[in-house]
Amino acid sequence: MESQPEIHELRRNYKRDPLAETALNSDPVAQFRVWFEEARVAGILEPNAMTLGTADANGCVSCRTVLLKGIDERGFVFFTNYESRKARQIEQNPRAALLFPWVELERQVEIAGRVEKIAESESLEYFLSRPFGSRIGAWVSEQSSVIASRDVLETRFQELKNEFADGNVPKPKGWGGYCVVPETIEFWQGGADRLHDRFLYSRSDTGWKISRLAP
Repeated sequence: MESQPEIHELRRNYKRDPLAETALNSDPVAQFRVWFEEARVAGILEPNAMTLGTADANGCVSCRTVLLKGIDERGFVFFTNYESRKARQIEQNPRAALLFPWVELERQVEIAGRVEKIAESESLEYFLSRPFGSRIGAWVSEQSSVIASRDVLETRFQELKNEFADGNVPKPKGWGGYCVVPETIEFWQGGADRLHDRFLYSRSDTGWKISRLAP
């Protein structure tokens, strides 16, 4: 039986074409849209899945995977319970980082900036577009709180499913969206022999500046 490599032996030599600055869009959000569409066409499972990093007032950092649900001229939008741990940290320290790890394409995108709540009307519009079960789930879960067992969730889910059997599920008051307003966006393309291509867009008063970073 062939032995499996040790963790320190796991590596992959990236072989895709290098990323040239001349191939980049001057607008990082437009460039993100290009890469996002390529990730979707490539069949990557949930290309909108992103790691969200936040920190509390003491600098204690937390990361979790959430789903990108919108991109516009403001930035990158996701939704959550406003009583969750991530929301409490954002309240204390309204800054965040996002990471899209498109490993199959040997790419990643990192976004950092301030976080703002979106309008209640936008949160409502998105909430009403969600599947019935997802809308019920938003009511069931007091996100990040301690619960006795899964039975607590399933019992409450069934109770609310019966209560809202007509399909009219209102948006919980403590649920809505945030927008990460980017101040920096980095595009990373894996390169052979670890000579990766990294381009950092930094926002300034006059627009976006592009810098190449050492790998």
